[in-house]
Amino acid sequence: MASLTTEFLRRALAYDGTQIGPLWAYREFGRQGDSLVAFVGRCSIPTKHMIDLEDVRRRAKIASPKMLHFIAEHFDAPPDLEKAVLRQRVFATLVHEELRARGAEGIRRSGDDLFTPREEKLSISIAAATPVSTKFHFGINVVRAKGVGVKTAGLEDLKIDPVPFAESVLESYRLEMEGVRDARTRARGAL
Repeated sequence: MASLTTEFLRRALAYDGTQIGPLWAYREFGRQGDSLVAFVGRCSIPTKHMIDLEDVRRRAKIASPKMLHFIAEHFDAPPDLEKAVLRQRVFATLVHEELRARGAEGIRRSGDDLFTPREEKLSISIAAATPVSTKFHFGINVVRAKGVGVKTAGLEDLKIDPVPFAESVLESYRLEMEGVRDARTRARGAL
């Protein structure tokens, strides 16, 4: 049972929704097993790659000129979407905590979304099950996205550098998942 591996990619990549497919980190970067990969790049998700059917129904525009992206993949047997959503929410909580630790006051978390005190949306996120794994994508704007139908804000507005922020969040999630693994592998069954 291998532990989660993490990596911050130093080169810019664009997110278009195809990265939520199975084994993306393994195919692209040789990251086999449970992983969390982060990178900075633009975001533009065409309708055909949207997972959330409410976004499809509303004809939402999900785009940003520059986002900090996190893509997690966990190999549960069988893939468990509820567990993926719970991990996604734990991750959103860790990002929220890191924002507050870096001086971003008044940030509010609602489910897997983060908002400024002025109700500007900071993040997007989706969890999904694949035939072999569960995944989530969490993106936080680095700069404001315009023309997307909602007010947005970004890390630049909060005066937060995305690279050290990402590195800290990667480590927080790795430690959280190690703690979960430790707790479930040392407890005897209840009688």
